[in-house]
Amino acid sequence: MSERVFVAMSGGVDSSVAAAILADQGHDVVGVWMRLTTATTASDAPRCCGTDEAGEEARRAAAHLGIPFYALDYAEIFGREVIDRFVESYASGATPNPCVACNAYVKFEALLRDVVAKFGAERIATGHYARVRRDEGGRWRLLRARDAAKDQSYALYMLRQRELARTVFPIGELAAKEETRALAATYGLPNARKAESMDICFVPGDHRDLVRQRAPAAFVPGPIERADGRVVGTHQGVGGLTVGQRRGVGVAEGERLYVLRLDLGRNAAVVGTRDEVTTRAYALGGISFTAGTPPAARFASSAAVRYRGSPIPCEVEVDGDGDGAVLRLAEPALVAPGQAAVLYAGDEVIGGGTVRQALAA
Repeated sequence: MSERVFVAMSGGVDSSVAAAILADQGHDVVGVWMRLTTATTASDAPRCCGTDEAGEEARRAAAHLGIPFYALDYAEIFGREVIDRFVESYASGATPNPCVACNAYVKFEALLRDVVAKFGAERIATGHYARVRRDEGGRWRLLRARDAAKDQSYALYMLRQRELARTVFPIGELAAKEETRALAATYGLPNARKAESMDICFVPGDHRDLVRQRAPAAFVPGPIERADGRVVGTHQGVGGLTVGQRRGVGVAEGERLYVLRLDLGRNAAVVGTRDEVTTRAYALGGISFTAGTPPAARFASSAAVRYRGSPIPCEVEVDGDGDGAVLRLAEPALVAPGQAAVLYAGDEVIGGGTVRQALAA
């Protein structure tokens, strides 16, 4: 008996090919599109998967494949858990990853819960480039995609056994994006040539405009300083800055300078050269492990501290309450608070957490 699989269809080629592959394999496939905004003309309306245009493209792809199709409304939860968190993070000097929040709160919490409870789905599938495997002991494992250039496992680290057991990533097995395009053409999908969306889906232009509109208090000018306290310029607000930023900071010193840290108490930005980056230890919060529990209270791993960043060997020490950890990197790295630190063992995602603050060596 074939499984009933709901495919989250964004209107793009990746999720459409995922649906086509599963239908071709004989599964009982149902397409579902998520409405992510109450008004497509709003300044924060998603410009890709959540628009009415995207919904229509998803519907056409489902119709071409001859599968049922539903449109479900998640505008309220998307606004609260993704957009509001995004704005609040920047306003407080952190740099969020909205794709991580969307996966955690919308796709693999709200949507998965609804399609299982209300529609009797056995599994959910998406167009993410990642893989899920079940080992001989029955444990589900989250792995990098075969196409390293498109791998999206970083943004899925929060998935645990409950979610992994019900999740399918059909295109994670493909060797390259070109193969996805070729399959889309083979299946005759109407969106086979649709361009990829690379920007933050709910920010039509500069993300600082959205933050300024929602949190104007985060755009009070303040001093830009070197590590020795010397003032070298003036920034236009911490809401427009991020740790690690080099361009658009508001200072010209004749050398390449990065934002090393933000001092919210003094509304100051401290900048320095790459040689001044010495931090190796970071406090993590919201820790999650794919197995449900950490490998040990203290263990060696490798950590990706930015999307598609090269993993750095590290040691992780988990707090007694299991919600936080200390990450000690083998080499200095400039990591913004709010970013995800994702832990790997080879191609397998062990888990990860959110960077809270840098720690002294």
